[in-house]
Amino acid sequence: MSDLGFYLVQALTGLSSASALFLVASGLSIIFGVTRVVNFAHGSFYMLGAYIAYTLVEHLAGAFGFWVAVLLAGVGVGIIGVVVELLILRRVYQAPELFQLVATFGVILVIQDLALLVWGAEDLFGPAAPGLEGTVNILGTRLPEYDLALIVLSLLVLGALWLLFHRTRWGTLVRAATEDREMVGALGVNQAWLFTGTFFLGSMLAGLGGAAQLPKGGADLLMDFNILAAVFVVVVGGMGSIAGAFLAAVLISELGAFGILVLPQSTLVLMFVVMAVVLIFRPWGLLGRPEAPGQHGQVGPPEPPLRPPPPRLRAAGLTLLAALLALPGFAEDFTLVLAVEIAIMALFAASLHFAMGPGGMVSFGHAAFFGGGAYAAALLVKYAGSPMEVALLFAPTMAGVLALVFGWFCVRLTGVYLAMLTLAFAQVGWSIVFQWGEVTGGDDGILGIWPSEWASDRLAFYYLSVLASAGGILALQYVLHSPFGYAMRACRDSVVRSASIGIDVQRQQWFAFAFSGMLAGLAGGLYVFSKGSVFPDEMSIPRSFDALIMVLLGGVKTMLGPLAGASTFTWLQDEIGRFEYWRLILGALIIAIVVAFPQGIAGFLRARAGPWFGIREMET
Repeated sequence: MSDLGFYLVQALTGLSSASALFLVASGLSIIFGVTRVVNFAHGSFYMLGAYIAYTLVEHLAGAFGFWVAVLLAGVGVGIIGVVVELLILRRVYQAPELFQLVATFGVILVIQDLALLVWGAEDLFGPAAPGLEGTVNILGTRLPEYDLALIVLSLLVLGALWLLFHRTRWGTLVRAATEDREMVGALGVNQAWLFTGTFFLGSMLAGLGGAAQLPKGGADLLMDFNILAAVFVVVVGGMGSIAGAFLAAVLISELGAFGILVLPQSTLVLMFVVMAVVLIFRPWGLLGRPEAPGQHGQVGPPEPPLRPPPPRLRAAGLTLLAALLALPGFAEDFTLVLAVEIAIMALFAASLHFAMGPGGMVSFGHAAFFGGGAYAAALLVKYAGSPMEVALLFAPTMAGVLALVFGWFCVRLTGVYLAMLTLAFAQVGWSIVFQWGEVTGGDDGILGIWPSEWASDRLAFYYLSVLASAGGILALQYVLHSPFGYAMRACRDSVVRSASIGIDVQRQQWFAFAFSGMLAGLAGGLYVFSKGSVFPDEMSIPRSFDALIMVLLGGVKTMLGPLAGASTFTWLQDEIGRFEYWRLILGALIIAIVVAFPQGIAGFLRARAGPWFGIREMET
C-alpha cells in the first residue's frame, strides 16, 4: 500500500461523506433562500428518507430496484414536506420569521415519535447496494465501490440543480425570490405556490440524502440531530447558494477525513472551528452575499418607544411573586421541584430574549453560557471545595467572560450568520467539555454538586432559586429601561442613525451580549445545584433550542414572552413526558399553539388583556 494511494482514498472517502451532506444542506439552503425559514426539521426529513428507503428496498430487487427505492424515498419525503408546508408553515408565514422555527421544532418531535411508532426503536442496518458491494484498488488501497457511486450522485444532483435554476422559468423565479421575494410578489408571481414548490425540492433533497447513505449508515432515530449540526455548518458556503453548499460540504468532509489522521481528538470540534473562522473573516459565507438590512429580522411595523410597565402590570407581577413565595404552604414537594425548574428556565429564556428581542441578536448557541455557568460552578466545587455561595457568584462571572470572548466576534455579524456563529462557538464549548474527560468527566459529567447545608432543605433551596431567578429577570428589565437599554434598542432599529449620534454600535451590542450571557450563567449555576450534577448536554444544541423555543413560544415582542414560554414549555414537558409517545403529543401541542397564537402566548394575552393592564403598545 503506497502513501499516495492511502491519501487519495482518504480524499475520495471525504468526497463520499460530502455527498449526503451536500444533498441535505442544499435543500436547507434552497428553502431558506426563498422562504427565509431556517428549517429545524430538515434533519427529520433526512431521517425519514433513510427509513422509507429501507422499507422500499425490501420490496424492490436488484440494482435498478435499489436506485428506484432511493429516488422514491426522496420524492416521498418531498411530498411530506409539502404537507408540512401547506398545513403548518403556510398558516404562520405572516408571523415574525423567527416564530416559524417553533413550528419546525414541533415537526421534529412529531416525526421522531411517528418513526418510532412505525419502524421501532432498534437501529436498522441498511442493505448493500446491489452491484456495488465490492471495492476498487487505487494504488494498492481499497475503496468501496459505493463511495464512488455517492460521489457521482452528488455531481449529478449538482448539475441537475444548476440546470434547473439557470435553464427553467421556475428556477429563475426561485433565484429572483432569493434576491428579493417582495419584488417577485409585486410582479404577480404566486408566492404561495413558489414556496410550496421550493419546500418540495428542499425536502426531497434531504430525503434523497438520507436514502442514499442507507448502505453506509443504516437508519436510526438519532439521525436527525446528528446530521443537523453538520448541515448548519455548511452555512459557511453561503445560505441560498447551491455552489456554496457543495463547496462547504466538501471542505468540511475533507477536513474531517484528514483531521482524524493528525488530531484524532479534533473530530467533534474541527468543523465548528472552521465554521467560526470562515464566518469571522467572511461574514456571509464563502459564496454568499451580504444580507439586506432587516432581511431576516422580525417583520411588521416599527415598534413604539419603550415604556416602563404600567402600575396594574407591576401589581400583577408582585402578586405572582407573592403567590410563588406562598406556594410551599400548600404545594407538594414535587410541585416545588417543578416550580424551581420553571423559575430557572424562565431566567435562562429571559436572558436570551434580552439579546434577541430588544438587542436584535439571534443566538442558536445560548446554551454555551447556561452550560458554561453550570460547569464553572461544578468545577469550582469539585476541585477547590468551594461553598455554593462562592460558586453561584463564580458561575455568572465566568459565563460573562465567555460571552465577552464569543460576543467580540459575533456582534460583527448579523441575521442568520450571527446565529450560526453563536452555534459554532457553543459547539466548540460542548466539544471541549465532552472530550476533556480528565477534568470535566466527559460524557459521565460531574456528580455530587449539592447546595450548602443551610440551602440543602428543599424549602430553602426553593426560595433561593425563585428569588435569585426573579432578581435576575428584574435586573434584565431594569437594564432594558435604562439609558443602556434604550441605546441597545436604537442600535437594533437603525445602525446608521445610532452611529450618527455617537453610539458605538458594536460595543453596545457586545456589552448587551455579555450581560445576556452572564444572566444565563446564573441560571446554569442554579440549575447544577438543583440537580446535583452537570453533563455536556447542558451546552448542546438541543438545550440552545429549548431556550429559543421558550422565547418564541411565549412571544419575542414582550418581556413577558420568555416567562410564559418557559412556564408552558417546561410544564408540558413534565406532564407529557410520562407517556410513551410524549414527543408526538408535545410536538402536536406546540404546532397547535403556534397556529393559534402566531404572536406567541404572551402576545396573544397582551392583545386581549393589555388594555385592562394599561398596556397600549409593545414593550420591547
